[in-house]
Amino acid sequence: MPHPPTPGTPAATATQQIDAGHFKEAEASITAALAQPNLAPAQQQTLLFQRERMRRILLDFKLDADAVKTRLRQQIPDLTDAEFAKWDAAGLLEKQVIDGRTLYFNRAPGNLFRLSAEARARRTDPAPFNDGPNEVLNDHHRAIRAAAIRTGSSSVLPMREEVTQTLTVNADAVPAGETLRAWLPFPREIKGQQEHVTLVAHAPAAFTAKPSNAIQRTVYLEQKAAAGKPTVFSVTWQVTLYGRDFHIDPAKVVKAPITAELKPFVEERAPHVVFTEAMRAYSRKVVGDETDPYRIVQKIFDAVDTIPWAGAREYSTISNISDYTLHAGHGDCGEQTLLLITLLRLNGIPARWQSGWMFSDGKYNNIHDWGQVYLAPYGWVPIDVTFGRLNGDDKLAYFYLGGLDAYRVAFNDDFSQPFAPAKTFPRSETVDSQRGEVEWKGGNLYFDQWDYDFMWHRVDATRGGAAAHR
Repeated sequence: MPHPPTPGTPAATATQQIDAGHFKEAEASITAALAQPNLAPAQQQTLLFQRERMRRILLDFKLDADAVKTRLRQQIPDLTDAEFAKWDAAGLLEKQVIDGRTLYFNRAPGNLFRLSAEARARRTDPAPFNDGPNEVLNDHHRAIRAAAIRTGSSSVLPMREEVTQTLTVNADAVPAGETLRAWLPFPREIKGQQEHVTLVAHAPAAFTAKPSNAIQRTVYLEQKAAAGKPTVFSVTWQVTLYGRDFHIDPAKVVKAPITAELKPFVEERAPHVVFTEAMRAYSRKVVGDETDPYRIVQKIFDAVDTIPWAGAREYSTISNISDYTLHAGHGDCGEQTLLLITLLRLNGIPARWQSGWMFSDGKYNNIHDWGQVYLAPYGWVPIDVTFGRLNGDDKLAYFYLGGLDAYRVAFNDDFSQPFAPAKTFPRSETVDSQRGEVEWKGGNLYFDQWDYDFMWHRVDATRGGAAAHR
């Protein structure tokens, strides 16, 4: 895992230059710093990663204005230049100026329709977005609440799922005969949330290392590449998942004493959880003079919930995700969650990360990030600000502040944690771990060199679907 650049170092300078879009200057800074004698290995890795970050940014930002207009006209055939200019000026089309060239994010055209009601109204085919069924109030939420009240338990309605995840490396991505090292996500055993995790099968058949118990848990496999053929890694596992509902009574919530165990979860953690001046100002605006711990959490939850969801650039390209989300005007699940965690911690409320995969009884599935917040006397409870406040029943409006649907599995109880066994090269995803990772002796293989899939079925009733890509 690349280390955050230390302030005042060449790597920090290069980071700032990259964020400002001065890639040529950053490359010169990196080249000069790498030429210095007695450079520590950690410093070298950090510098090399900043060079790699530029490459990844350019993969995410490939469109010029004409290309964006062309894509938009697939849904708005009579789009005018004036309309485009208005939406562009409003910041609704994510872009960067890189060495004087204005480049737009590849997903900016699609994201526009999520960010602008005016643009949505202009579509010739106003098809609904492909969102998850549990993002709106439904019978699953109602059943969880009813079962929690009936049983007095916060873990209800268990269901047994079998999942097969695959990672397929492109043919000839590495020379024939070279060993590919792959890490595939694997569920963590979490009492009351997901239990009885069982490894069913894996390919290749031989293990180099069995499933780790790391905070970002994985199965590690090795396989030699063959000429002209993709290299496929897979792992199949079963898990019992629970719906969760702590049915929190706000009147019972008290300020939690910050013990040694909780202390890390109210602190900054660079580079993505930092109490910047802008973050402090936003916190004051949202929280005001509120002192009740539950109301503080609720106010922050509501504020972040107003930030619209949009498809995200790769996390490894962003130098501070919570700060980015504060200013971008949109965010995906992980970006929203890191902003939520930062604001909660800033206000002395312990908060931490959780992530994995969500799915459905139909074909929908996707990678997903959410969190946990510590509310005394209840302890750690789930919080999913991306699903946010549910409309349609006031009693269930804050289901996702203390509750969780059963259609998700967690691989990670923290972000940016090392794998076991350790990865030699920086990961494709430096924050999360959901799609997998792969490398060989020549370096890391990035997302453009492999694909992934997630297939599932209920153990007592066959269901499943194809992979969904972020």
